Amino acid sequence: MSFTTIKSPVDLSLAGKVHYNLSTEELIQHCLDFDNCRLASNGAVVATTGKYTGRTPKDKHTVREPGSEKDIWWENNNSMSPETFDRMRDKLANYAKGKTLYVVDTFGGWDPKHRIAVRFIVERPYHAIFIKQLLIRPTQEELATFTPEWTVVDMCRCIMDPQADNVKGDATIALNFAEKQVLIAGTEYAGEMKKSVFTIMNYLLPLKGVMSMHCSANIGKGGDTALFFGLSGTGKTTLSADHDRNLIGDDEHGWTDEGVFNIEGGCYAKCINLSKEGEPQIWNAIRRGAVLENVILDANGTPDYDAQTLTENTRAAYPVEFIDNAAIPCVGGHPKNIVFLTADAMGVLPPIARLTRDQAMYYFLCGYTAKVAGTEAGVKEPKATFSACFGAPFLPLRPHVYAELLGKKIDQHKAHVWLINTGWTGGPYGVGSRMKLAYTRAMIQAAFNGQLDNVTFVTDPVFGLSIPTECPNVPSEVLTPRSTWADKGAYDAEAGKLKAMFDEQYRKMME
Repeated sequence: MSFTTIKSPVDLSLAGKVHYNLSTEELIQHCLDFDNCRLASNGAVVATTGKYTGRTPKDKHTVREPGSEKDIWWENNNSMSPETFDRMRDKLANYAKGKTLYVVDTFGGWDPKHRIAVRFIVERPYHAIFIKQLLIRPTQEELATFTPEWTVVDMCRCIMDPQADNVKGDATIALNFAEKQVLIAGTEYAGEMKKSVFTIMNYLLPLKGVMSMHCSANIGKGGDTALFFGLSGTGKTTLSADHDRNLIGDDEHGWTDEGVFNIEGGCYAKCINLSKEGEPQIWNAIRRGAVLENVILDANGTPDYDAQTLTENTRAAYPVEFIDNAAIPCVGGHPKNIVFLTADAMGVLPPIARLTRDQAMYYFLCGYTAKVAGTEAGVKEPKATFSACFGAPFLPLRPHVYAELLGKKIDQHKAHVWLINTGWTGGPYGVGSRMKLAYTRAMIQAAFNGQLDNVTFVTDPVFGLSIPTECPNVPSEVLTPRSTWADKGAYDAEAGKLKAMFDEQYRKMME
């Protein structure tokens, strides 16, 4: 498969001024001087993202072109014609004329054999420092000879016109595999940039037999690698930041014949209700050089991590080396343990269960978590959310491609697979309580250390899951969800309802 860049997305000679690969300190100053950002008391740059405080998947498009068309999972990916892409590119190029622009050159992928060189052209200095910290930063020697394979143009304040531009809304993200370009317009949420690179890697890697994964990863003192798959809010970043283990990465990885590598060079942690006691590594990583998004500051410039004034999706972006025990380079061996995280607001899944290989395929293809009542208009009760392979919005290829790779890897390397529910216990959301983080950490530690190898397991009658009857530092009654409910009949009804949802989702994925 070969790619040819047909047309440069932006003529930088027509820009008012272009800043190439500024240092972190220079970008901090530009954020403060020219981008209406503030400096928090901990030294982090604080930016706001305007109308969009999260990703907008409905506005993400893939160009339908002969080279990739047969491979794309079109039921999951909005298509865009090459002609519409050309018009959008012209619009962004005209918009960029005379403006001050920032060029940031980066790498995606710590494994040199699977690395891509990505150039970002952005208008906000906040976006420049964000992507500099989130992807892999080339050395000065590498910058001197840097040749971009991919170009991402992020004109975040260029508002799209659905009628005139033939797009869905005022924001558009367009990815063109033939021309190795990504265009972003109308949204100031910087996370769209990093997820665009992940989408690219989710296309390129599996076609080379490398599994791409929406997961965090860490490595123990004995060299044992672990993966944590999960959707937003399940604890993927929190649980991988462990003072007893070295962090490989918090979000995006590849798994080759040699082992695991991080795609990124930074972390993107949720900040809502962040505390030094609960998540000390993330707390300490938010310092000068980090970026806070939509976080409210008090009169003294101190972040109020409990405030949801702008959004619940407050975020911190920082280089991976800001985690004290990060594994640099960000690579590890073949995983010994794989964890599927879910925040079950129905309160019926066990807090820990051991999965067979076939169960691993089932839960991987389903990719379950839940939204709680009140998070969306009209949601009166917990709402099940299924996202294939724990990352459907970022999957260009069909789910079975990733699932088959995972199954092959589990078979080859005899990895243990665990389902961990970080959601509710003792009842559904509104009745029960959220599983204590200390209990979840204790269960994961016991699983990784082999302390569950010789305990008795019982089989859940609804889901068929193997549940340990005891675990160090966890009350035994917590381990079996039905026993924590006062109303056993209500538990049975909710469990049956969720199991039917799982089976329906799995059926769809297998069609």
